[in-house]
Amino acid sequence: MSVRAWALSVEDRERLIQGAFEAKKGSYSPYSKFPVGAAFLTAEGAIIKGANIENASYGGTICAERTAIVKAVSEGIRSFIGLAVVTNVNATVSPCGFCRQVIREFCLLEMPILLVPGDYPQQLPAGEEPKPGYTEGGVRETTLGELLPDSFGPEHLELPRK
Repeated sequence: MSVRAWALSVEDRERLIQGAFEAKKGSYSPYSKFPVGAAFLTAEGAIIKGANIENASYGGTICAERTAIVKAVSEGIRSFIGLAVVTNVNATVSPCGFCRQVIREFCLLEMPILLVPGDYPQQLPAGEEPKPGYTEGGVRETTLGELLPDSFGPEHLELPRK
């Protein structure tokens, strides 16, 4: 059974989604041709955007989610209440494992994550309902805890060790 903590208003959800689309425009992806945009909603209501930035040395590439969170944290922002991620793919794409672990450092496991298809909003055929876990428009609603089950986080470093 999954835990849902949907505290995002319809307005905040749309701001996050639009922020991710705007962020994707800043992608530097000449090698993969796979632009990604991410947008975090801070506890204060600000939208922090990031795009993937590739490098000829592929290991030097930074994903959109990490770009956004590093921008925020470097400015002293460490409290987030939502994330949206979008690509040009007409299906939802999830953050990579490395990004999930970085997000875990600063976000609650119950934080909503919106995975947005590139052709958002998708139109359903008349009379058809969205698939479970998806909303109208084709957005997959999940949480960090669902994307990174049994995770290791900062609180584990506080446990006594011998």
